[in-house]
Amino acid sequence: MSDLLSQDEIDALLRGMNQASPSSPAISDQDKDVLGEIGNISMGTAATTLSILLNQKVNITTPVVSILKWDELPKEFPVPYVAIKVVYKEGLDGVNLLILKKEDVEIIADLMMGGTGQIEFTDELTELQLSAIQEAMNQMVGSASTSLSSMLNLKIDINPPEAFVIDFAQNAEEMIPELKRADEIVKVAFRMTIGDLIDSQIMQLIPVDFAKQLVDAMLKNALGTSVQAETTVQTQHESGKEEVLRQPSSQTSKSQRTASQPSYTPTPKKEQPQQVYNVSPVQFESFDEEEERRYPENIELILDVPLEITVELGRTQKLVREILEFSTGSIIELEKLAGEPVDILVNGKVIAKGEVVVIDENFGVRITDIVNPSNRL
Repeated sequence: MSDLLSQDEIDALLRGMNQASPSSPAISDQDKDVLGEIGNISMGTAATTLSILLNQKVNITTPVVSILKWDELPKEFPVPYVAIKVVYKEGLDGVNLLILKKEDVEIIADLMMGGTGQIEFTDELTELQLSAIQEAMNQMVGSASTSLSSMLNLKIDINPPEAFVIDFAQNAEEMIPELKRADEIVKVAFRMTIGDLIDSQIMQLIPVDFAKQLVDAMLKNALGTSVQAETTVQTQHESGKEEVLRQPSSQTSKSQRTASQPSYTPTPKKEQPQQVYNVSPVQFESFDEEEERRYPENIELILDVPLEITVELGRTQKLVREILEFSTGSIIELEKLAGEPVDILVNGKVIAKGEVVVIDENFGVRITDIVNPSNRL
């Protein structure tokens, strides 16, 4: 009888893990270890992404997992924090919250905007700072989700993270109703260091039911991998035994083999008829730029697809501080000279050049040159 677990036995084992007795905790110590390992790997990937964004050495390590009640959150987080809400829409069904201190967010936002991080803290965060931290967290959570997808062997997709200031004593129930309904929340706290500027914590709040979903997915993937590896080893072992049985013992004498095995006379091989191949020179497509390009035969299938046409007058680059100094009457100098052709883009790709004209009371563009497809590449 095989010692391997069938898929039904694996499912039964997982169901037994989920059906805890009334006296057992909602999250066991083993579950905490699994959550800590998931967070450690995910945040390690996120730290690498944040390091690239900030051009600073970033470490996010040492997860500490604990269980909180909803009523304990105001005591655990007595001052306003910045929360980043992450909603999973594919692969997993749930939500979690990243919590950062307001001062840490101000430093990260300043680094995102090209500053040194040496700043004077303010009473309230600006919309620009919230946008900066939201973009940083968007990149971090995207990397963490990719890592999580590899760990769980699932296709995982999330909604764009949402950043906001939260006061757990006042507006928490309104901002995060998912955690309110969960009552019990798993807190995973990580130590976060950014250069010599930040030595703080970044915390993750996960509803208990979503935490169990993560643990079950991790254990199921681990059991499946173990069963697959064991099956492979057993198959190789059985194949090796069959090979040994088929091969004669090296210690068997020649006379014994001769007595036990019939004589064998090889049959002469029949000559195979020689195949005849038709060989002809290969015909390559002409790369002459002057040759007229033909449309594909099925071009009619996409003739009604709408495309966005944009006329670009020119471009330039400015620092964030220069953009903040813009006011009515400010002049932005572009890199193009007066009278130069403008670029005509279709869905963001340059396909032609032209000159600006006026048609009645509207602007228009007269095409003066079509960009060759090879030059576009």
